Amino acid sequence: MNILDRAIAAVAPQWGIKRAGARRRLQILDSGYGNYGGSTTKKSLRGWLFGGGSHKEDIEDNLPVVRQRSRDLYMGVPLATGALKTCRTNVVGSGLKLKSQIDFEFLGMSEDEARELERKIEQEFSLWADSTACDIERLDNFSELQQLTFLNWLMSGDVLVTLPTTKRPEMPYDLRVRLIEADRLSSPMGNTNPLIIGGVEVNPAGEVVAYHISTHHPLSWEYSETKWTRVEAYGAATGRRNVLHVMNRERIGQRRGVPFLAPVIEALKQLGQYTDAELTAAIVSGLFTVAIEKDENSEGEMVGAVVPESQQVDGDDESTIELEPGLVWDLAKGEKATPLTPGRPNANFDSFVISICRQIGAALEIPYEILLKHFNSSFTASRGALLEFWKMVKMYRNWLAADFCQPVFEEWLAEAVAKGRIAAPGFFADPLVRRAYCRAEWNGPAQGLLNPVQEVEAAAKRVENYFSTGEREAAEMNGSDFYRNVQQRRQEKKIIKEAEGIADAETSPAPDPDAGQQTGE
Repeated sequence: MNILDRAIAAVAPQWGIKRAGARRRLQILDSGYGNYGGSTTKKSLRGWLFGGGSHKEDIEDNLPVVRQRSRDLYMGVPLATGALKTCRTNVVGSGLKLKSQIDFEFLGMSEDEARELERKIEQEFSLWADSTACDIERLDNFSELQQLTFLNWLMSGDVLVTLPTTKRPEMPYDLRVRLIEADRLSSPMGNTNPLIIGGVEVNPAGEVVAYHISTHHPLSWEYSETKWTRVEAYGAATGRRNVLHVMNRERIGQRRGVPFLAPVIEALKQLGQYTDAELTAAIVSGLFTVAIEKDENSEGEMVGAVVPESQQVDGDDESTIELEPGLVWDLAKGEKATPLTPGRPNANFDSFVISICRQIGAALEIPYEILLKHFNSSFTASRGALLEFWKMVKMYRNWLAADFCQPVFEEWLAEAVAKGRIAAPGFFADPLVRRAYCRAEWNGPAQGLLNPVQEVEAAAKRVENYFSTGEREAAEMNGSDFYRNVQQRRQEKKIIKEAEGIADAETSPAPDPDAGQQTGE
């Protein structure tokens, strides 16, 4: 206590206690985060209005608006369109390809037996996956379904997948994939059950037990009444997954996914408006119009390029003047023309846009060089940007494979084994055995090479020093199959040797029939 506090405490003890308590509370507030980001007394932070809630208030309650704005950006703002398509192309590309990786040691199989079974599995899966019969709508093959799933996840935040069965001619497999847009997963009208959040129903322990799916898109104008179907998450008897919910959570307890563009919606929208404004100003600046003032009003029409009435945008609005390039305008007596100097194109436009794109790219984990397809930096800088971007690509690729590709593959393999097209003893008897048969890798498009010679040499050294394998390097370098490469290379060498042998036989001189007789003489 200072002198003043002691004096007050001596005269009025209660006031002294209150001053001491207030001083202690200030000490607590001004310590740790309370002196920095948590401060409510600093002038720089006093005006910071903040609010927050659970995942429901912060995420699920705002999703309808965020989802629609995200789609609007994709359809109307080039930068947003490019960001989503860049992610889709690099993560999925032409589709993640199955590479069966049976745990043959656990199953007691030889390597040759395992390789043969892996080839059989990949061949049978290709029969189903490469056909549009795998799609319930019969429009896309499995690779195209991957592209559609990932792109819709980027736009909407999540995608629902059901796995119905239906028979089709000349297709031995009945498994089908049905994709459901995020909007259809919603709480029924008038829902009062607190355990149903955004159409996802959980039990008191927090386990997802069912999904409520509307019979049609809720934003469609073609239907007057919307009904919901409750779909169990897992089969009661078999435990089979009835629904795959493709989403990526960012909050504990979160039940619905957030669109990829959600953190940068405002920045993208404003940047799009700014770009449109600059483009319009540049167009107006390019319409060089000459106005002529005369002593008497000319009775003639405007000279030069005139917008025909049938092509005028605002023909009914007399207050609107539509300009065309090369227009010479005749003014009335007393009227004067005021020159407009918009100063376009804006010399600072490019640098400003790049600066904003850096921030947007940082939020989306897409370096601005890749976001804008703008590679004018040094080799080291470009390679660093690609490597950083590739970390994100690998993460999303592994996530898509785990949440979509692998579960679909496991359902297909179960059907293939049940129908006897794949021999897998013990598949349905032991979960460990089933897991051993289901092990697989999903390889997508390669990263690409900035310096092919150096990177191929580095890959060879990694394999040589047992830091990697030929199979992994082949998949990452160009997405090829190592074993097929070896087999193909063996065939090519055989063909080359045969061709060289034929060529040597054709070019070698024919033997002289008289050579032996002359030697004998």
